[in-house]
Order: sequence, then structure tokens, then C-alpha cells
Amino acid sequence: IPFLTLDASAEYKKSVIDYLIAEYRAGRTPNPDVMCNRDVKFGAFYRYAKAQGADAIATGHYRSGEKDQSYFLWAVPKEILNETIFPVGNLEKDEVRALAKKFDLPVALKKDSQGVCFLGSISVEEFLKSEFGALPGNACDEQGRIVGEHEGAVLSTLGQRVALRNASGAGPWFVLAKDIEKNELVVGKSRNSSLNNSSRTIPFGNANWIGESSGTIEAQYRYRGPRVPGRVEGEVFVSDAPLPEIPSPGQSIVFYRGGSLVGGGIIGL
Repeated sequence: IPFLTLDASAEYKKSVIDYLIAEYRAGRTPNPDVMCNRDVKFGAFYRYAKAQGADAIATGHYRSGEKDQSYFLWAVPKEILNETIFPVGNLEKDEVRALAKKFDLPVALKKDSQGVCFLGSISVEEFLKSEFGALPGNACDEQGRIVGEHEGAVLSTLGQRVALRNASGAGPWFVLAKDIEKNELVVGKSRNSSLNNSSRTIPFGNANWIGESSGTIEAQYRYRGPRVPGRVEGEVFVSDAPLPEIPSPGQSIVFYRGGSLVGGGIIGL
């Protein structure tokens, strides 16, 4: 079997690095892993393999309830998934590692990848600070009172914990809303607030459907977040009950039915 390599660095820079920077600059919080899967790990790989005459492609995705990767796979086109083989897809990671060790494969002791791979040991926040520079601004409570200073609204994610300098009260503080043009945050003592406690809808775009979108469906709009029952009406998800967490524009909303992935999209404003 010939061993071939493909340089996909140009696709990676465009779909992951440039995309991540542009989304944060626009005030959204992206899922770069989603675009990496769609355009590089599956997209570029599939196109190259087909050009070489391959019948299908194969990946090393394993089964995991704790680290379910389907949340990051929703954007892969159905036609590519139809020609993808998952040889270890019915095995847990520990079982895959045991087999790798049995056959003396060098990946047996390979560490798990963490975060955005091109950053290495640098955090996303550190990388963005190097791109955008220092952007301190006011953090206000829901009544408009200044309660501290943040390090940059573009660095924040709705619902995420945020560190404040010169805070007027004890934390923790969570981001409830942000104004990129004014470089201001609205913060509170919990992830939910009066700004969102009755919301039942999440607008989304860039949808990719692998299964049927009609009828009762479950939506997951944060990695490792709960799956919320509801329905899809056009490009809006309507929850059966008030949303448990604030949706963050730019993040993925992923749809399931009966435990199976049926599609997804990108949360809008």
C-alpha cells in the first residue's frame, strides 16, 4: 500500500486560523474544530483521496460518551460521511489504546490533544491578545453600574466566567451580554439573568442537515452542555422550555434525534 502525504496547510490557515481571528473580531465565539473537520480533516482529505482513486476515506474517531465528538462533526457534508469508514468507531478510547499497545504502534502512549492544536501550549486568550493588543473596558451589572474592568470584550464568550480587575464585589462574574463597538460587558453572578431567563429561541445559519429536521428534536448549543428538546422552524430553534444557558453567537448548535446526529448550524445574533 503506497503511503501518500497531503499538505493542507493553506486550507488550515484559511478555515481555522483566519476564521478564528475574524469571528472573534466580529464579536462571536467560533468553534474552529468544526471548520477544521469540514474543510481539512474530512474535506481536503476526501478530495485528495478521491483524486487518487480511493473508494472511501477512514478516520480514527472512537466511541466516547464523555468526549462525544459528534458535536464537532455536524458540518461535514452528508456525501462525504457516506464515503467515510470509522474502523474503531465501535470501540472506546481505552480499547483503542490497548490494541495500539498490543501491535506496538507509536500512538499507543500519545497524549490527548487539548484546545486549538496550532496554538500548542498557548491559550486562545493569549493568542487573541497578541492579535488584538490590550483592550481593557468597563464591565457593568444589569442595572448599568460599573463593577470592574475587563481585558477586552472580543475575548469574552456569553455565559463564560470572566476575571475582572478592580471589581467592586466578590466574584465569580459571568458574561451576560457584550457590546463590541463600545468594548463593554454586562456581567452577573450567574450564567443566567433577566436578559435571558424567558428566552426559548436560538437563531442559526449555515445549516447542514444529515437527517430530517422536522418534528421533535434535541439541540445542544454548548460543548458538553445539555441537550434541549424542541423543534426547528426555518432557521430558528424553538425550545419546549426556557433555555438553561445563554446561547453564544458563533458557537455551534447541533441537533440530535434518538441519540443520533441529524444536523447543525452556527448560532446567530
